[in-house]
Amino acid sequence: MISRERVKNALNHKATDRPPIDLGATACSGIHAIELKNLRKYLGLKDIDPRVIDPMMFIAEVDEDLRQALGIDVVGLFTKGTLLGYRNENYKPWTLPEGTRVMMGENFQARLGDNGNYYAYPQGDTSVPPSGRMTPTGIYFDNIIRQEDLSKKVIWDGRADYSDQYSVLSDEDLKDLENQADYLYKNTDYALVGNYWNGGIGDNLHLPGPWLKHPRGVRDLTDWMITMMDHPEYIKEFFQMQMEITLKSLKLYYEAVGNKLEVMIHSGTDFAHQNGLSISIDTYRELFKPYHRQVNDWIHKNTEWKTFMHTCGSIVALLPDIIDAGFDIVNPVQVSAKGMDAKILKSSFGDKIIFWGGGCDPQHTLPNGTPEEVYAEAKKNAQIFSQNGGFIGGNVHNLQYGVPVENFVAQMNGIKDAMAGK
Repeated sequence: MISRERVKNALNHKATDRPPIDLGATACSGIHAIELKNLRKYLGLKDIDPRVIDPMMFIAEVDEDLRQALGIDVVGLFTKGTLLGYRNENYKPWTLPEGTRVMMGENFQARLGDNGNYYAYPQGDTSVPPSGRMTPTGIYFDNIIRQEDLSKKVIWDGRADYSDQYSVLSDEDLKDLENQADYLYKNTDYALVGNYWNGGIGDNLHLPGPWLKHPRGVRDLTDWMITMMDHPEYIKEFFQMQMEITLKSLKLYYEAVGNKLEVMIHSGTDFAHQNGLSISIDTYRELFKPYHRQVNDWIHKNTEWKTFMHTCGSIVALLPDIIDAGFDIVNPVQVSAKGMDAKILKSSFGDKIIFWGGGCDPQHTLPNGTPEEVYAEAKKNAQIFSQNGGFIGGNVHNLQYGVPVENFVAQMNGIKDAMAGK
């Protein structure tokens, strides 16, 4: 099978010659810039300064030679915008505190403070307070919470507070997406994945608004969780506005790329932690599910795309509602979380949803095991998830700095060999 055929079969719960695999097609199945540099060296590829496409998670662009070396089957379409509000264009060098040189968009601005921290600025504007912080030993920019005094807040207006949080896709972005889709569809056999993360209702990573110069409203996660209980209508006003923008953007996205895409990502909100859900099922049903369902219904009615949700942790109790909300795919399949055993997930939900990720335990086996242990676990999980299709294999979330690259390669080989009789 060629990659596009292999992925189509898997997405439609049909048998494949081997499980399709992903690295870098989404912002939650990518690779840290330092790890990418180490992986390329391990594979004997040309030494390059990685281009960072996400400055908060420090995810780097995956190049064609790396996709070929690993046998990757999917590739993502990305706009040039970033979580810090600058665009990924006209790259310039920047050096991480530990010494690795990377390439950043020309309007990226970070200054070294007296305390040894690097501070990054929204939209590269150093005249406003910074929105990101990297410690002297850090390898990521963490959000800096910039929030009004909620104890003095009188007017709770969700539309007003978040009016500048998201916007409809620009003509420039749409033309760029169209060009990417046309080129990749005509000149490669990859399956294409659309990344529209601004549709993530209540996305924790977006909540602090690191790209905004002057964020309004609730920006601290703890206060946000309380606000969902104390001011649910405020949350709904914001979500309704976000959904309206999402539907307008997806309509334009479809006009630009049509059904060249196989998959559309529009939710990256985390609903769980290691041992269970971080919100109640009733809260999901009241505040999130209605908007998820409306977006998924539009996609299924108007396109041939499969809908993709990223949500970390032990989500097994929420999976029936995720499926009922119309999601076709769930990622990253955190097999190390409570109740997320491959056999349980596949037997309970395998005919209703596609699992994307799920390679091996990213907290224990992958960083600390031997390549042989990683290979065996990844192959076992892939064999389970791949029964009757419904599985795109890969790392559980982004590949982090410090994971032995030989273990990552062993994981990918284990997934690919799951149906090869090896």
